[in-house]
Amino acid sequence: MILLSNEVIIFLFVESLLLLLLSIAFINTLSIYSKWDFNASTSLQYRLEKRAYLVVLIIVVSLGFKILLLPYFSFMIDQLSAMVPGAMCGAGVLSSNEYGSTLLSLKVVTLFLTGAWLILNSEDIKAPAYPYFKIKLLLFIMIYLLVVFESALDILYLINIPTGAPVACCSSIYGAITGGSPLPFNLDITRILILFYLFYLLSVVSSLARYSFLNTVANLLFLYIAYFAVVYFFGTYIYELPTHQCPFCMLQAEYYYVGYVIWGTLFLGSFFGISAFILKLIIKRELSYMYRLSLVFNTLFVSLVSVYVLVFYLKNGVLL
Repeated sequence: MILLSNEVIIFLFVESLLLLLLSIAFINTLSIYSKWDFNASTSLQYRLEKRAYLVVLIIVVSLGFKILLLPYFSFMIDQLSAMVPGAMCGAGVLSSNEYGSTLLSLKVVTLFLTGAWLILNSEDIKAPAYPYFKIKLLLFIMIYLLVVFESALDILYLINIPTGAPVACCSSIYGAITGGSPLPFNLDITRILILFYLFYLLSVVSSLARYSFLNTVANLLFLYIAYFAVVYFFGTYIYELPTHQCPFCMLQAEYYYVGYVIWGTLFLGSFFGISAFILKLIIKRELSYMYRLSLVFNTLFVSLVSVYVLVFYLKNGVLL
């Protein structure tokens, strides 16, 4: 049974513990937010500040572990593929019911907001008067509600994973069997690659020039195109098989878990590039290190996937 597997038990235990801690923080956050007045010199404000310190500490620790749970979730569903007929990797397990794709998307959105909250909190505690305190509490309330919804989807997803009927494998899901690659806007691989490198260069230029809005647009477009470029082109060089098109198999041991690095650097590069503009609107100033981190992670991502193509060509003298 799915719920009795070791990976699922660990996942649900940690998720339940984090939900409990975040619920405690949420209840205290509502009370603190309604009574907070940093300019007041009252005993109530003093008590609120002491409680707020503990609440923020709970949130920071809980959200830190929440970030680590996303790669573990990917590892978990990959391990579950051995229990689900027809599934060769996490792709089949994820698409085995109607909750999987929605759950993964929600986890990515929650992760993005979590990262933004941690940066906002870092900037808030550096300032002498906690100028972003109420804003970060409101953002935490939003994150908490998403976490509650995500926890419910976790249960619905896991209890509905079929173990008695075959599911689609990654080759079927991503179009290799039918001979079609579902690329956006009727683009072919050549145009995808041109856009891939053009949007990367645009993100580099906008990062160096610190054009926050342009950098956000460039990273959004780069993130979107990069997904298709990895699945339908660069990934085939990782697998060294032109018909193997899958974003999940590269997370497995036989490919040295390189998928975690590839998707991790892509997410981090896009996150820092996109959130630089959003946080600028909130705190009314530039965070220059956001542009540097976006540039570093995007460059690491592009270099890594490009090296696979170069190495394959040098070894074999042909492209796939």
